[in-house]
Amino acid sequence: MNETTPHPPVVLIIDDEVQIRRLLRVALEGSGYRVFDAATGQEGLIEAAQRRPDAVVLDLGLPDMDGVTVLQRLREWSQVPVLVLSVREGEDDKVSALDNGADDFVTKPFSTAEFLARLRVARRRGAPMADNAVFRSGRLEVDLSSRQVLVQGKEIKMTPTEYSLLRLLVRNAGKVVTHRQILKEVWGPNYGEQTHYLRVYIGHLREKLEVNPSRPELLVTEAGVGYRLLAA
Repeated sequence: MNETTPHPPVVLIIDDEVQIRRLLRVALEGSGYRVFDAATGQEGLIEAAQRRPDAVVLDLGLPDMDGVTVLQRLREWSQVPVLVLSVREGEDDKVSALDNGADDFVTKPFSTAEFLARLRVARRRGAPMADNAVFRSGRLEVDLSSRQVLVQGKEIKMTPTEYSLLRLLVRNAGKVVTHRQILKEVWGPNYGEQTHYLRVYIGHLREKLEVNPSRPELLVTEAGVGYRLLAA
């Protein structure tokens, strides 16, 4: 083997459904990934520690422990991208998974193409962007080092709160950021339930960044959960 050949990225699937594991294995291996799997949460945590995967696909309904518990234990020592895959459709389940460190949430049944696309985004974003990075998506450009925001090359003036909100979304581009996460990061730990602040400022950002603020194409709403800044 050529020593310069890059190793294929490793994905760990933690799901108790044999059919789902088989389906995902075929899709992932067909896209160039190396795949390992586990049928229980405990087995999954052991595999994660041994394999050090580049991404984890995690079911919430595991036989030995809840998937959120697996996620919490995984986040004690790893920031590996985690894509939650579950039959649970409730907003509370999505919020709980995202608040505990999931990078995205896909509901079963799912499109294989959508799943692979979301996995690619989760892997791309990996760790949050460095403060000296320049983010570009469509007509938007944000230079985090100079705190400069451009839309189609024109500088956009922002209040400190507007910029703090945009910066958080940029550093998590492609990922759903929950209402609670945003409020705590931007306004402080005592504002976790004050969603009216958030609605007002999201509206301000859309007025400044979107072509049509009433039909946003860049800063999108994940109903009942939070917001996602689309990555290019």
